[in-house]
Amino acid sequence: MKIVIADKSHTVYADIICKTIEDAAQVRGTGIAKRQPEYIISKMENGNAVIALEGEKFAGFCYIEAWSHGKFVANSGLIVHPDFRNQGLAKKIKKVIFEHSRTKFPNSKVFSITTGLAVMKMNSELGYKPVTFSELTDDQSFWKGCQTCKNYDVLQRTEQKMCLCTGMLYDPAKQNSEKPSKHNYDKKVWTRLKNIKQSRFLKKDKK
Repeated sequence: MKIVIADKSHTVYADIICKTIEDAAQVRGTGIAKRQPEYIISKMENGNAVIALEGEKFAGFCYIEAWSHGKFVANSGLIVHPDFRNQGLAKKIKKVIFEHSRTKFPNSKVFSITTGLAVMKMNSELGYKPVTFSELTDDQSFWKGCQTCKNYDVLQRTEQKMCLCTGMLYDPAKQNSEKPSKHNYDKKVWTRLKNIKQSRFLKKDKK
């Protein structure tokens, strides 16, 4: 298995990447914004993505998005092909794309919005902290990307202040010399937070 920075030679995988992301959204029943092959290709051509391959077979992918004139960056579209799940690959891809982001955008804040507890755990181990949406980018181009998510109506109802996703942020200016620890993540806390969000918005939908 190899995880490399994607380039033009990897554009042949754009269709399967988009299909894998779409299938994952349907299976998990959670909000995952759809991606188009042309967008994935642009990320590869600009050196803003990493791809995992087993020989020539697609295994996983993630890309970088820059917002607010580079003040913020996000690692988006993290996906692992079903044939390679439950092997720790997502964590490895997440680490590589995070390090690549820090190299390309050393002064940028790295943020994430996610409903997945596994992603929250990975983020915490890398040094991300939970934050309110107001602390994330106000670039509307980013939030428009949520329009294909099944929970977009929640984001609209709350005037973009919250959703079922949890916002997390890595701020290089606030990091100290202490390395992130796995003890920063408490699964019970995150599970409770996720359940509270879901129950709150489901109650509103039933009214």
